[in-house]
Amino acid sequence: MNNLQNKIVTLIPSATEIVAFLGEKDSIVGCSHECDYPKDLDKVIKLTSPKINIDGTSSEINKEIKGLLENSLSVYKVDAEKLKNLDPDFIVTQAHCEVCAVSFAEVKNVVSKYLGSKSKIISLEPNTLNDVFNDIRRVATTLNIDNKISSKLIGNLELRLKNIKDLVFIQKRKPSVICIEWIDPLMVAGNWIPEMVEIAGGNDVLGRSGNNSHWIKFNEIKDYDPEIIIFLPCGFDIKKTKKELTSYLKKNSKWSLLKAFKNDKLFIVDGNQFFNRPGPRLIESTEILAEIIHPSVFNFKHKQTGWIKFNMM
Repeated sequence: MNNLQNKIVTLIPSATEIVAFLGEKDSIVGCSHECDYPKDLDKVIKLTSPKINIDGTSSEINKEIKGLLENSLSVYKVDAEKLKNLDPDFIVTQAHCEVCAVSFAEVKNVVSKYLGSKSKIISLEPNTLNDVFNDIRRVATTLNIDNKISSKLIGNLELRLKNIKDLVFIQKRKPSVICIEWIDPLMVAGNWIPEMVEIAGGNDVLGRSGNNSHWIKFNEIKDYDPEIIIFLPCGFDIKKTKKELTSYLKKNSKWSLLKAFKNDKLFIVDGNQFFNRPGPRLIESTEILAEIIHPSVFNFKHKQTGWIKFNMM
């Protein structure tokens, strides 16, 4: 294993989960305000904070984020003084999404100004499941973790996916699925999500595998009229999503015309804990999708904790 004297800072939850997955949790000295898994990170110094009201509705949050980005401002801020005092050997962050964490440009500026070349930045930028696995390998290599150890850990993840694929292969049909990553305005999930839907035995009719999530109109959903609709808003847990979705659908009665609505096939998953974090727990996310899409075949016991069937009651 890596020398435990190394000090690691993780500025996005997926980075924290990857470092912990590789056995280096105790080396994490600072993390983002959103890092809450593994559970025992309470004593780790929090280095970031949001510039928006995270308790707002999806519409309110979208307006705040849009305003910041239009003015070339980061959605999050990093405490440069705390980071300087920690003087980390490694900083694991991301350059994938300006909305997900402190901007990569800001991290580079802070490191250049306060830390110099001593702190090495590891930037994650996944778009597919294979990218996620490669990111894990790259983090392991940079942290000098034994290749046999990292290969075995990643191999176990790949085996779990293969087991799902093998059971899906014998199914006669793939239900049509749409995954909604933001409710108001509507956004359909992309990147690794369509790939996971396919592995789980569904046909994602609007998501673009390996490409960013994108905005859509209701009529696009209506045109495809999918059998299953899954809501996984970025940063929202099940409780918040259910509240938001209930309010949204009451104001938008046209959703009741959809096949998925009529057949009671609307689902909410914990986007915050699973689907929005491109790390090892995307395997659990795929298991959740498999349970939803083929309930007679899969039961990984994620129901109620990882997903629920949505109803207006």
